[in-house]
Amino acid sequence: MSSSHYSLLMFLILSLACAATGENLEDYNIPKLSVHRPTLVRDPARVVQASMATKDFQTFFYNQTLDHFNYRPESYNTFKQRFVINFKYWGGADSHAPIFVYLGAEAPIDGDIANIGFLTDNAAQFRALIVYIEHRFYGESIPYGLTFEEALSDNNARGYFSSEQALADYAEILIHLKQKLNAKQSPIIVIGGSYGGMLATWFRLKYPHVALGALASSAPVLYFDDITPQDAYFSVVAKDFLDTSPSCHQTIRLSWEEIHRVASEPHGLTKLSNTFKTCSPLQSSSDLTSYLRTLYAKVAQYNDPSTQPLKLMCDAINGASPRIGILWKIFAGLVAVNGNLTCYVNPTSGGTDETQLGWTWQICSELVIPLGITRNTMFPPAPFNLNIFSNACKSVFGVPPRSHWVTTYFGGHDIKLVLHRFASNIIFSNGLQDPYSSGGVLKNISSTVVAIYTTKGSHALDILLAKKSDPDWLVEQRKTEIEIMGKWLTTYYADLRDFGN
Repeated sequence: MSSSHYSLLMFLILSLACAATGENLEDYNIPKLSVHRPTLVRDPARVVQASMATKDFQTFFYNQTLDHFNYRPESYNTFKQRFVINFKYWGGADSHAPIFVYLGAEAPIDGDIANIGFLTDNAAQFRALIVYIEHRFYGESIPYGLTFEEALSDNNARGYFSSEQALADYAEILIHLKQKLNAKQSPIIVIGGSYGGMLATWFRLKYPHVALGALASSAPVLYFDDITPQDAYFSVVAKDFLDTSPSCHQTIRLSWEEIHRVASEPHGLTKLSNTFKTCSPLQSSSDLTSYLRTLYAKVAQYNDPSTQPLKLMCDAINGASPRIGILWKIFAGLVAVNGNLTCYVNPTSGGTDETQLGWTWQICSELVIPLGITRNTMFPPAPFNLNIFSNACKSVFGVPPRSHWVTTYFGGHDIKLVLHRFASNIIFSNGLQDPYSSGGVLKNISSTVVAIYTTKGSHALDILLAKKSDPDWLVEQRKTEIEIMGKWLTTYYADLRDFGN
């Protein structure tokens, strides 16, 4: 069976298994925590820059420990973990030049190298070494020599697929790397976006002897264990649309009832399938509403200032003739951000990528983000129910989620009180148009644990490759982050003179 067919089969199994419990995991609307822009509206300038970004990198593999936390014989097994290094700007070990490390998240590392430009854009002024490390179970860093799908479907293998193991991987690689480069005194700053931003935060807290500081971009570290209200994410989505266009917001709000009304008519699903040019006939109205809900979330979460997909969608919805009806208006918005395709909504080919499948396991094991819709101005209610969600995950993977584990292991409750006492050198950066900013740290915790946000910013925008067309507020956000990191390094080198060997 081909990889793409196996991926699609896995996706169907997830859906069918959840249906047996009366719920589908997709119905829980937990958008992926990815820094990579979906294929909505592409910025040509960014695509060109990304194609040039990988030329100075060298690829390495480290024999990584399978299980860092147990002493069973199988724990000592190793697997090849990929990391890449750019030596172009490094001032060298003798000058104690810093090391910028990007912590890979729920995707192969290739896209990170091409698109996450914050490190390469700023390495020269710090004479920094650049390192990108791939997260275990993604890309070419899969244990047992298995394919991703094989590893995820193996009950024992996927038990090693966790954020705790990933953080220990990063620590082991970085300690090894500093030894190999004889760079004991070179300070490390870790950088991550989205889930990777959470990893960067947690890495600084758990491994302060390895990382001097962390830049955590769009990291919703507070969207666990009911610290943040479950409806916060989609409340921001609704606000983004309302701020962009009240009439667009109103059209979307009214469309849900219209979709269900048409679906209830004789041959209604066929009519909806034809209206939205679906790739296969709709089996229920929820196929369509789930797709649209996710699409609106993506448009808000990744609303780039260059391409402005949110405005583009609303302009298309508002610009459609009032005579064609609400559903045709919604379809016009769909086409505006997706482009002219042969079909929409439920493509039957292409499979399901690693991020989709891996993220499903991660939210079904430890990263339980209780994200639902309660009272919302644009969306019908779809509340999160932990018991039903747990049963759905158990039916797919055989084990229930550990919904309190993140706050038990990493913390989160009373974060200002806790981190104020001992934490240092963490930047939490957010854009308030990003729905996940609702679960981020938006206020300074101390003089060195700081929050930087922009009103118009979207998801992890600050760590993407810089462009000449970037708005002033984005340029200033990055400038502030660099100034803070510079202060960390200045303090480090002063401490090294005073206390170093």
